Amino acid sequence: MKSTTRTLLAAALVLGVAAGPAALPAVASTRSAPSGVLAADPALEAAIAGLPSAEATAALVRVGGAEGVYRGSSGVHDLKTGRPADPAARFRAGSVTKVFTAAVALQLAAEGGLDLDRSARSYLPELIPASYEGVTVRQLLNHTHGIPAPDFPADTVEEAYADRFRIHDPEEMVRSATAKPREFAPGERQHYLNIGYTIAGLLIERVTGDSYEHQVARRILKPLGLRDTYYPEANPRIVGPHNHGYQTMTLDDGTTGLRDVSVWGATDGWAAGDIVSTTADLERFTKALFQGRVVRGPLLEEMFTLPKVTDFKSGERAAYSVGLSMKKLGGLEVWGKTGGRWGYNTAIAATRDGSRTLVYSVNSTDAKGQDMNEVALNIMVAAFGRP
Repeated sequence: MKSTTRTLLAAALVLGVAAGPAALPAVASTRSAPSGVLAADPALEAAIAGLPSAEATAALVRVGGAEGVYRGSSGVHDLKTGRPADPAARFRAGSVTKVFTAAVALQLAAEGGLDLDRSARSYLPELIPASYEGVTVRQLLNHTHGIPAPDFPADTVEEAYADRFRIHDPEEMVRSATAKPREFAPGERQHYLNIGYTIAGLLIERVTGDSYEHQVARRILKPLGLRDTYYPEANPRIVGPHNHGYQTMTLDDGTTGLRDVSVWGATDGWAAGDIVSTTADLERFTKALFQGRVVRGPLLEEMFTLPKVTDFKSGERAAYSVGLSMKKLGGLEVWGKTGGRWGYNTAIAATRDGSRTLVYSVNSTDAKGQDMNEVALNIMVAAFGRP
């Protein structure tokens, strides 16, 4: 599965528009701090002002914690009507899905259904070849497995758009990836890829005898009352109210402009990146997770422990734990996860003690570009401070 979510304030909530989009309608942005919730936060207000812009068409933000609560929205529901963005809208949360997958895997580990130190091949011998027999469940979850990404037919956004309704099979993606030589010996480096979580989803199904989606619903969505969070499976449409996502690309007439990409299949993401949610649901999930109400006991520390290895590409210290990533912002350790699907960038983040939480959805016009989306960056800095 391919998705380009990376660490907080890294090239994950990405946006680098090489050529500006077609002219955007001059629609006034709307921002809200509901009565009785919080006084306006000038920094956050400034971060989401002026939408739609070349970088994004809408932004939804929720900040909580001991310092107060902020709820803001800006931009438009869609460029055709120019209606204000719906602050309660659903959106594709991309690799924030991995946090849900990791949480279920850790619950199963606590119950004895999964052993983090056992090989993935021992659970899936017919799927994982002997060349990857040394990869453990923990290494799948913290991206130190060394398994490369599977092959996908599209190299450009235009090719991906033309192929947007393709149904991807998780087992086929695993076979494509494990047919290749390993990138490094298991446990020696870290390389953030979706494939580890594709396999983790299949492990959840194997040990429970149930679908991955039902296990997440039974263990997390229903207990926490996350009624607006769901897995789209093969449905390429976002069910329910949602703000449209747009992508800068070459249009049919050869010009560069914005195309509505709200309808786009996410089966390539599956357990690594296909969940649909809202800022309210993700905020509730984030608070419950950090308070130890989702993963209970010692295994929660797996989510706040970085492996002592270096990144496969940059050589820098590993930034990903089981399910989360860590970045120092404003002098604080901020833990969370970013997500990107075409037209949508998302993040959940919090200090370890939960004294400050952030959830945002930004309708980025290049959600998988090489640079971080400017609106998303400004929101993160406004909420926590600079790196």
